[in-house]
Amino acid sequence: MPAVIIKEMVWRFVDILVLVISVSIFGLSNSALAQDQSTHLITLYDRGTEQVFLAKEKTVGEALKAKHIELDARDTVEPSVDEKLVASNYYVNIYRARPVVVVDGNVRIKTVSSHQTAGQIASDAGITIYDGDTTTLKPLTDFITDGAGLELTITRAKPITLDLYGNQTQIRTQAKTVGDMLKEKNIILGKNGRVSVPETTPITQDMQIRVWREGAQTVSIDQEIPVVTKIVYDADQPIGYRVIQTEGMQGIQSITYQLDIEGGVEVSRVEIASITTRNPTEQIEVIGFRNDGSGLTKAKSAQYNTDSKGVSHRETYYDLNMSTALESCGQGGHYSVRPDGAKVDAEGYIIVAADYSIYPKCSIVETSLGLGKVYDTGGFVARYPNGFDLATDWTTPDGI
Repeated sequence: MPAVIIKEMVWRFVDILVLVISVSIFGLSNSALAQDQSTHLITLYDRGTEQVFLAKEKTVGEALKAKHIELDARDTVEPSVDEKLVASNYYVNIYRARPVVVVDGNVRIKTVSSHQTAGQIASDAGITIYDGDTTTLKPLTDFITDGAGLELTITRAKPITLDLYGNQTQIRTQAKTVGDMLKEKNIILGKNGRVSVPETTPITQDMQIRVWREGAQTVSIDQEIPVVTKIVYDADQPIGYRVIQTEGMQGIQSITYQLDIEGGVEVSRVEIASITTRNPTEQIEVIGFRNDGSGLTKAKSAQYNTDSKGVSHRETYYDLNMSTALESCGQGGHYSVRPDGAKVDAEGYIIVAADYSIYPKCSIVETSLGLGKVYDTGGFVARYPNGFDLATDWTTPDGI
């Protein structure tokens, strides 16, 4: 076995031994850790190594400082150094700033960044990446000149002006020829379609291209592309915590239709082109699920929970396949299971059964496990009209 691997195993064993001894010194069992809110178990990932230690500090930054872990101003820490320590366990990542060379055509910029994505690294260097641009991120090979780090290469898409059936728009393309651009943008000319230059014409910077259709009327309509939301579940945040960490932005799609009109009345409409002029950006929402004991659990079976309006709800749970119920409210039959076993829809809402006459289907309600959405009902509502049945994966943990 290589000496490096043996050394790593020894240090890992030492870390675990130190943790065990530390727990013994503090006199804390696992259950005691959960109850002692002043002591926190920190698992730290830093430059490929893992370190586990106990902390009594109030924030992540103070805990790191107490362990003499130095941070550069350009390092990124998740959770942030200002995160208050309120839970018993934390997983902390340190992303160290390292040299990055950004290659943008003939421009070569050296910067330092702790970020992991091309867009964030480019932003650190003061460079904008546009829709249509492509990026390549790889380790630097010239260690003598640049040092150990990354090289970000940006391949720019050419901006052109496209007049598509009378709707003029600015787009960017990686296509080599006009014909390739039409395929890239899903523009189908058909037998009556025309383009202002031959399809074999090479694409050049700021080129102007016009597309039209002979003998038929066309109309272009801009439609919004919904924001794609990514849900991040945080065991360190309490139930009810729901914060947008990164704001998303809607995209724009220009759709062109061919219209057939008879006697001044539209008799048919056929989509002939669809171009995304702005891609949506991802929105990241953080939802907490740390149960302080007031939330429903499998052991409780049933409990009463009073919402912010003063209404008392008898809460129970059930474990069934929710695909049929999730056919409504635009979910398409899809749902997932939260880390604590609660079944949730694509927006992170707890799947709830309730009395439809009081809580209409798709309405948002308050539960002891966080915000929920009504998808189902049941016979229990005859006796408990304000009761909620929460869908969970507790009795048969199979994700169904």
